Amino acid sequence: MKLIEIKNLHVNIDDKEILKGFDLDINRGEVHAIMGPNGTGKSTLASALVGKPDYEVTAGKVIFKGKDLLEMEIEERALEGLFLAFQYPVEIPGVSMINFMKTVVDARRKHNNEDPISPVDFLNLVKKSSKLVGINDKMKGRAVNEGFSGGEKKKNEIFQMAMLQPDLAILDELDSGLDIDSLKHVAEAINKLRNKNNAFLIITHYQRLLDYIVPDYVHIMNDGKIVKSGGKELAMELESMGYDDIMSKN
Repeated sequence: MKLIEIKNLHVNIDDKEILKGFDLDINRGEVHAIMGPNGTGKSTLASALVGKPDYEVTAGKVIFKGKDLLEMEIEERALEGLFLAFQYPVEIPGVSMINFMKTVVDARRKHNNEDPISPVDFLNLVKKSSKLVGINDKMKGRAVNEGFSGGEKKKNEIFQMAMLQPDLAILDELDSGLDIDSLKHVAEAINKLRNKNNAFLIITHYQRLLDYIVPDYVHIMNDGKIVKSGGKELAMELESMGYDDIMSKN
């Protein structure tokens, strides 16, 4: 069952076209990885899908869960179940992680016509999600990402994802700033969150992340669109040959 359909997507930033006819379908239960050199539009794709300002969609369509994603405000996209783990997570001084997550969880439940989560169920969800990712009580008691190291911020992103249980999670350069042990821990958490009803879109430069989160499909992106697709073996081929040789074979 198709979760998201992206057809002929064109996106401008400051009047410069970055995405130039991007196409991709993702079904529930699938993990897709997008790889490519710097400046090919990978992070632009993520930003455009979640509705960040300054990313102007000039053509194309995006259907998410049967609805026109491009007609939704940024908050509505999140409430519908679209999640972005940022490449550079922002700090929110003065807002505690627990209060932030309670507000967001209840907002999504309200959007789905559900009652607010009970205090007991919320604490159980916090406990389960924090254990999954390796977030300690001290981190949960601090303001959102304030004073966190790069690795702690990435773990915090996955903690939020575990709490929200999105339909589609976009992981933008998740491996950036993570040492090998942290990368393994985060990858293990993501693998445990995978199920037949959700999907993941992983954006990365390097094959090493895909050693731990095995994708169903790998796509190579260049000049604003996908130029080659394959299975996990494509990432291995890319690692040995490099982008130029891979794309010259296309």
